[in-house]
Amino acid sequence: MEGDGRTAPLRLGGRDLAGYSIMAVLNRTPDSFYDRGATYAFDAALAAADRAVAEGADIIDIGGVKAGPGDEVDVAEELRRVVDTVAAVRERHPGVVISVDTWRAEVGDAVARAGADLLNDTWGGPDPELAAVAAEHGLGLVCAHAGRQAPRTRPHRVGYDDVVAAVVAHVTAEAERALALGVRRESLLIDPAHDFGKNTRQSLEISRRLGELVATGWPVLVAVSNKDFIGETLGRPVDKRGVGTMAVLGVSAWQGARVFRVHDVAGARGALERVAALRDGRR
Repeated sequence: MEGDGRTAPLRLGGRDLAGYSIMAVLNRTPDSFYDRGATYAFDAALAAADRAVAEGADIIDIGGVKAGPGDEVDVAEELRRVVDTVAAVRERHPGVVISVDTWRAEVGDAVARAGADLLNDTWGGPDPELAAVAAEHGLGLVCAHAGRQAPRTRPHRVGYDDVVAAVVAHVTAEAERALALGVRRESLLIDPAHDFGKNTRQSLEISRRLGELVATGWPVLVAVSNKDFIGETLGRPVDKRGVGTMAVLGVSAWQGARVFRVHDVAGARGALERVAALRDGRR
């Protein structure tokens, strides 16, 4: 695909998303690495969605399974955590784009019927039917790279000849496959998935060379908020990584990333507005 991901059309849930878009994290999990279950309860999750929208979130990304190792969450439990949440957020905020972080086609089908607009396949396509579900329901799809690791695993000594080349090859192939299945071009995004199947050095290399993903022409999503590669680089625990997160968001935005998955919506909005002003030469 030729073009520039900075300007490629991006349309999700009937909304045209231009410039920088904020995706707010909403965890329906009791063991999230960041919030430790603060939004696991249904009412707490809805309150968090309300705050995110008030602070300027364009997308709410609802997840029912912790990314890292932990207690098993089967399909039935993931459905219990996310389907009613999607339906309630859709009712409360009809104009917001609703994303669901899942790799399972069965979950994708259920949340589509509940009102989701986007499937965020963070694990890079372990269930090949998920793209077909997105196509069937007219949903968008995030095509990510996790080094072909099984969901919820942490690889040991993972290696690549060129991590960026590996990421570009995988995510563009996944996007082209989804396009062939019927997912709309303007509803597809690619995500290098920092820390997923990657060590800190590899995640930093992706951040430095993110422009190579932008150059593919597919809109790029970055999900770096408070991640381990930031903590390890700066020597900071998870609750002290905000400044590092904003720095990586700025570097990513400057290179042309379009969607930013974050825990701190207001902080990210402010940082990205300043990046946009600097790029445009505004005071």
